[in-house]
Amino acid sequence: MKILADTSVWSLALRRKKQNDVANALSELILASLIVMIGPIRQELLSGISDNDIFLRLKAALEPFDDLPTVTADYETAAQYYNICRSNGVQGSHIDFLICAVAVNNNLLIYTTDQDFLLFSGYLPIRLYNPAATS
Repeated sequence: MKILADTSVWSLALRRKKQNDVANALSELILASLIVMIGPIRQELLSGISDNDIFLRLKAALEPFDDLPTVTADYETAAQYYNICRSNGVQGSHIDFLICAVAVNNNLLIYTTDQDFLLFSGYLPIRLYNPAATS
């Protein structure tokens, strides 16, 4: 099964100098060709980098990953997920709900370190990837 790695995972793997369990798991998934990228995650990763050399290095590191297209149904599902969670007192960003929608609509697991996704999973049909469960 393919896995949509959230911004939090990529950030830990790419922007930190020290190796960690998250980076190691992401590397294994990349080597197994299981990782999926979407444009909004790429945008989040590249946003806020004031040093153009670092921006260009990160952009180059992400180039091998083609973006899975996001379609109208993904945005509509994301809005529905936002409404469901909001009505249950759970808040999240529009991109987080788009990640949930793309994952559900494309039968993907979500790999994240963002605890908000655990809250979302109480109301949405998302499935989270747990690297410890596959070891």
